[in-house]
Amino acid sequence: MSAKVLIADDEQNILISLEFLMKREGYQVSVAHDGQEAVDAVAKDKPNLMLLDAMMPKKTGFEVCQEIRSNPDNADIIILMLTAKGRDTDMAKGIALGANAYMVKPFSTKELAQKVRELLSAGA
Repeated sequence: MSAKVLIADDEQNILISLEFLMKREGYQVSVAHDGQEAVDAVAKDKPNLMLLDAMMPKKTGFEVCQEIRSNPDNADIIILMLTAKGRDTDMAKGIALGANAYMVKPFSTKELAQKVRELLSAGA
């Protein structure tokens, strides 16, 4: 059975391209358009890996990451933050809140697909 990937991003064009990329890689994909939707999606259908934007309405990716990590049942969800916030302090914050990895936009789809494969095969 293929891994389940949840993509949480409020920018529709990014969401569509990431969904296409992840489906092409053979993953089962679900999407969330804001932070609260992402938290609800995790509760409803726990993904193996989550692509999480930092800047979203309702809840930021940082808040989502922290909320997911506060529940021990979600300890095995791999969180890869994707964001335009590329400062070292933002990266450190994401990792400190429980993200397994951090990629800065714009990113190469090839690099992203490779990173997702690495994270899933390593089980983070």
